[in-house]
Amino acid sequence: MSRITAPVLDLKALKDTGEFEGYGSTFGGEPDAYGDVIAEGAYAESLAAHRSKGTMPKLFWQHNPGEPIGKWVGAKEDSHGLLLQGKLNMDVQRGREAHALLKAGDIDGLSIGYRIKEYSVDTDSGVWTLERLDLVEVSIVSVGANENAVVQSVKAAKAAHDLTEKLKAGDRLTEREFEVWLKGLGFSNSQAERAARLHLKGQGEPAGAADDGLAFLRALAG
Repeated sequence: MSRITAPVLDLKALKDTGEFEGYGSTFGGEPDAYGDVIAEGAYAESLAAHRSKGTMPKLFWQHNPGEPIGKWVGAKEDSHGLLLQGKLNMDVQRGREAHALLKAGDIDGLSIGYRIKEYSVDTDSGVWTLERLDLVEVSIVSVGANENAVVQSVKAAKAAHDLTEKLKAGDRLTEREFEVWLKGLGFSNSQAERAARLHLKGQGEPAGAADDGLAFLRALAG
């Protein structure tokens, strides 16, 4: 699954020639705006793979692969997060614009594009702990209004897929898991909550309760 992080930028240095350094991602702590926590070591495997191939993640403007604005020349993990060194291409307009916005403090941050390789989810809090990531690109961004909706939609779809596989394996879902599963399939919050209650009621009571829950789900599905 490919996705992006909430923007983060802890800028440590910015030179007039375009070199800059900063943290594009931090580890642990409170969940970010999208409900994610990135575990220390999450990028280690991906960074090692880039080193072995002699490559680096791409540096884009606003996650647009048609607008490269320079290159990343260094990336490493420390105890705080993912520390990046970049070089903006000052010969292209977007590179100069990005530099000016960073210098003025008008840019909201860096946003990292990656594929999730390993993660865990706390179904009670909804917090995702991202444990192993394939780092693809890191963009300079001004936060888009629809970014949160895009990320949440992708997360819901992934959760629904995983829970569907659990059901196929014959495992029972908790009330919270069943609710998350239905939301990932497009049900509203109130529909998912009611269906989850009926689902659990049907597991421990006579067949009529289960039949009521099944009938409700069929009605919601149209």
